[in-house]
Amino acid sequence: MWSEGDELKLRKEAMQWLAAWTNDGLDAISYADLGDFHFCGEAFALKDRQLGVRKPAGMDSALSIATAYRAPGRERPYDDVLGRDGLMRYKWDGDDPNKYTNRGLRSAMSEKRPLIWFWGVAPAMYKPIFPVYVVAEEPEDKQFVIATDGLQNIESTGQDVDEVTKRYVLQETRRRLHQPVFRGLVMQAYGTRCSICRLRHSTLLDAAHIIPDADPGGVAAVRNGIALCKIHHAAYNSGIIGISPDYVLGVREDVLKEIDGPMLEFGLKGLHGDRLKVLPSSKKERPDRELLEHQYRRFEAGSVPRALRVDFLHSKGWDG
Repeated sequence: MWSEGDELKLRKEAMQWLAAWTNDGLDAISYADLGDFHFCGEAFALKDRQLGVRKPAGMDSALSIATAYRAPGRERPYDDVLGRDGLMRYKWDGDDPNKYTNRGLRSAMSEKRPLIWFWGVAPAMYKPIFPVYVVAEEPEDKQFVIATDGLQNIESTGQDVDEVTKRYVLQETRRRLHQPVFRGLVMQAYGTRCSICRLRHSTLLDAAHIIPDADPGGVAAVRNGIALCKIHHAAYNSGIIGISPDYVLGVREDVLKEIDGPMLEFGLKGLHGDRLKVLPSSKKERPDRELLEHQYRRFEAGSVPRALRVDFLHSKGWDG
C-alpha cells in the first residue's frame, strides 16, 4: 500500500517532470517518451496502455485519465463534454460503478487528489493537462465532473449556475483545457511550424483560431486553426494581415504604405500576395475555406471583430 506522503510525492514529481518535458505544457508528449518517467529510481507508467484511467496497484486514488485521439473528420466539439455549469464531464470506465478504476476516481474526488488528463492529439501523442480534479459524480449519466486547477472548490449540482460564475468557469475551462488541447492538435498538424514563416520554435508559436471558438461556427477542430508565430498571430488577430480561402496572404492597405524597419518591410509588408508556406498533409486538417472566407471578408472591409481580438487576449490570460 502507498503511504499518503509517497502518493503526494509521486503526483508532484510526475507533474514537474511533465512540465519540464513539455515546455510547461506547451507541447505534446509521445507515449514512448512517457516511459522515461522514473519514480524512486524505477520506471513508472503515468498512463495506462489500454484503459482510460490509470490507478496504480496499491493506491486508492487514480493518478491519471485519458481521452483517445479522434482522427480528422471525427472531431468532437468540446461542448459535447461540457455540462450546463461549465465544468467538464468524464465518463465512467465501463458500466460497473464498482470497477476499480471508477472507485479510484471516486477516491480521488473524496481525497481531493490532483490528476493528470492525457488528451490524445495524434496517434500515440498526448497533451497532458494538469492538475485537474474530480469534483462530483453524476451516477445517472455514468460520469464524473472534472474541474481544472483553481475551480475545484466550485460545487457542481448538474444545474445551471448564475451567469457570472458560469462565464468565469467557461473562460477558465477554455484557457486551462480547451486552448492547450486545441494548440496540441494544431501543432501536430503543422509540424510545430508557423504556417506563414516556417518558424519552428515551439515557445514562439500559437494556435490561432480562424473564427473564435466562442462565436457561431467557431468549431473546436483543427480546420478552424492555423499555426502562427506570435508576430503573425498578433497581426492576424488585429486585422493587419488576412488569409484568403485560397491561402493567399493580404496586408492591410495603410500598413503597405508605412515606412519602418526591416520587421515591417520583410516580416509583414513582404507577405502581401504570398501564400501560406506550411499546411497540414491531411486535407481534412487544412484551414476550412468557408471559415477563411468569412474572416477574409471582414479583413477586406477593415472590420475584424472585437470578439476575435478579445479571444486572442483571453488565450494569453489577458483582460481586454
